[in-house]
Amino acid sequence: MSRVGATFPHPLYDKYVLQPFYEEAKTTFYAPMLAANRAHVVMLRRCDIISAENARALLDALQQVEAMGMDALTLGEGVEDLFFAIENKLIEFAGAAHGGNLQLARSRNDFGYALTRLALRPLLLRALEDLLLLRASLLAFAHEHLNTLMPGYTHTQPAQPTTMAHYVAGLMAGLRRDAARLRFAYKTNNQSPLGAAALTGTAFPIDRHLSARLLGFDEIQLSTYDSIGASDNLTDVAGALSTLGVNLSRFTRDMLFWATRESGAIRIDDSFIQISSIMPQKRNPVVLEHLRARISRMLAQAQGIVIQCHNIPYGDTQDIEDEIFPLLFGSLETAGQILQLYAAVIDTLEVNVARLRERAGLGFTTVTELADTLVRECDLPFRQAHSIVSALVSYAQREGLTPDELTRQNLIEVAQASLGLQVELNEDVFKRALDPQAFVDARVLPGGAAPRATADVLAREGDSIKEDERWLASARGSISAAEQDLKAAVDELLD
Repeated sequence: MSRVGATFPHPLYDKYVLQPFYEEAKTTFYAPMLAANRAHVVMLRRCDIISAENARALLDALQQVEAMGMDALTLGEGVEDLFFAIENKLIEFAGAAHGGNLQLARSRNDFGYALTRLALRPLLLRALEDLLLLRASLLAFAHEHLNTLMPGYTHTQPAQPTTMAHYVAGLMAGLRRDAARLRFAYKTNNQSPLGAAALTGTAFPIDRHLSARLLGFDEIQLSTYDSIGASDNLTDVAGALSTLGVNLSRFTRDMLFWATRESGAIRIDDSFIQISSIMPQKRNPVVLEHLRARISRMLAQAQGIVIQCHNIPYGDTQDIEDEIFPLLFGSLETAGQILQLYAAVIDTLEVNVARLRERAGLGFTTVTELADTLVRECDLPFRQAHSIVSALVSYAQREGLTPDELTRQNLIEVAQASLGLQVELNEDVFKRALDPQAFVDARVLPGGAAPRATADVLAREGDSIKEDERWLASARGSISAAEQDLKAAVDELLD
């Protein structure tokens, strides 16, 4: 049965939709909305669409609204969002003849999508800054551990000796690409949809490029349909954070293993440790558990962005407006928490260098080099060398021998017994082939585990960090310059 005369909004719609989004808009979109309104007034005047008197009235009214503060703006009857709350005040202050002209040549569609992009912009730059801080912490940590031997793992089993710096350099390569993905997301986002109006543009002779420049956008979205239909500025953020989350989650998994008493590889600083309520001996590295949980949260938020953009009509829709903001802004807030926490953990992390060095050669991790040595010194095909060394490892495990206890005589006997081959290897050469330090030192190829090879990689990572820092400063400088240009244009009209 229909309700004749029902008025907007329904109490539940007001409670669950209008009020929450209005409160979020006041903190997220208030400043961008004032700036975008001012830029629109300047553009309308310079294109001679409104009079100088009208422009001054609108700009003066915007100053009054700003002086009131956002807390003075409330939802009232017939006011469904911050856009209309501000427009009503502008009409009140500037008068109906002037106040209503602010909406010339635009719609809530292109205006709203512009505000989203303006609000996203500093959050993306802050995420990149936080990632740069973590990368800088890891770089300093890696330089401290260029010579820290440790076992490298494949399939969760000790594989070959490496160094802590070599491991971290690999992690940093992924984080460098994560920074590039955030920069790409920023580039996609920093395009102006203004001028698209509802969908098709406007018949007024506006200057879309001027509006974009005054707000610090790099360029306009040329297609007006794309301007109100695109969602890749949102999914690019989700993609960048998803990959970052995966990269950090794998590091977190390793850190939690290293922090176990059985491993004893690292010691998390006491400032990040919680104790047990019953077991006095416990040092619980809970910060890593919180990081793991927050990475999961960020991944869920990022995936939520993608799912919410999926299978919706190509055009203006609430799915990628108010409804997506908690996921969108929440994912970047979570990313900042994760990156800042991780940098603090790395800055205070202690490494058990002696324990890692001891474990580097356990589990016969060096025998790949012994096989390679048989190829070089005895002119054997690698597959034969591999078979001999595999038989030697089996022999050692049956006899309970460690790599340090094996001798060249053991090798000679195993080669004869397993393949009927006579091999001759100097005892010093044999021992060196099983030495973890020698194993690492021999890996001098670009990107290898040798300290000097890893140092070269770290130098390039350092250069990349500096380049990203320059880019970040330039991006912020461009925004600041646009703010000054807009202020000067407003002052000129008011004068």
